[in-house]
Amino acid sequence: MPKSQVRKKKVYTPPTDVRPTAMAATRKPSPVWLPVTAVALIVAGIGWLVIYYLSEQAYPVMSWGYWNLAVGFGAMVGSLVLLSRWR
Repeated sequence: MPKSQVRKKKVYTPPTDVRPTAMAATRKPSPVWLPVTAVALIVAGIGWLVIYYLSEQAYPVMSWGYWNLAVGFGAMVGSLVLLSRWR
């Protein structure tokens, strides 16, 4: 039985209007305040929670009660949002 011929395919090159541009080279680095603010929010959130637990829920704001937990965790979540935008 004769052997079939092997086709040589051309290498695909996408059209120039569809080709992705170098976006990574044009993106600017993050400003200096962004990581500094994120770290400050992490430290403030952890500090708020530690003070809340060690003072037996009397400080930082006694009238807020368990909302002090929301403030501490909210600060830490805010820092995660900022860090997600860091380049």
